[in-house]
Amino acid sequence: MHQLFGLVLAQKDLSRAGDLFSLEDADIEGSLSEALEQIRIISSAADYRGDANAQAVVEICVTRITAALRAPAALERHCPALLALWEHCLERSLRAQGAQRDAPHAKIASDIMSCILQNYNRPAVMALAVPVAVKFLQKGNKELCRNMSSYLSLAAIAKVDLLAEHTDTIVRSVLQAKTAGVKIWKISPLGLSFRVLVNERQGEF
Repeated sequence: MHQLFGLVLAQKDLSRAGDLFSLEDADIEGSLSEALEQIRIISSAADYRGDANAQAVVEICVTRITAALRAPAALERHCPALLALWEHCLERSLRAQGAQRDAPHAKIASDIMSCILQNYNRPAVMALAVPVAVKFLQKGNKELCRNMSSYLSLAAIAKVDLLAEHTDTIVRSVLQAKTAGVKIWKISPLGLSFRVLVNERQGEF
């Protein structure tokens, strides 16, 4: 791992975390999978949800990593590690508690979602990402559900087959959610298109 990345993550050094943005993407690209695994370990700690310093370090590191993965080739290389962290978020509560504005794992999930799913026109990436993405629809986080549905709609337009095989999972997830409704479902000769809209009224479909 790049020395600075290793130091920031090992020591959870918030004072040095911002320095990661002074590094060139090429200097850290080879370290990203290892850094993502270290972030997974840090965010697995029993006290992570209440550790504001660790959360801030993780948030900065995830932002730096996703910025370095804008190049499609880099994203494909590190997609397995990125998806492993994304799936880890599914194992944690994504609902805010107490005075929290957002659950810490929901922040991580949201950043990864944007990084991966903005590549909705890259079938190789979407084939790996969609099976994980649809699981977030039933995690009870309205903002994640709303944004995820928008990205999945774009993925359906780009390559309908990727979504068609998950239709049952998507419908079941939405129907099980207390605050979500299927606003539009349409199957046409051109394929499947859909949008999931979150609303406040239970049972509005």
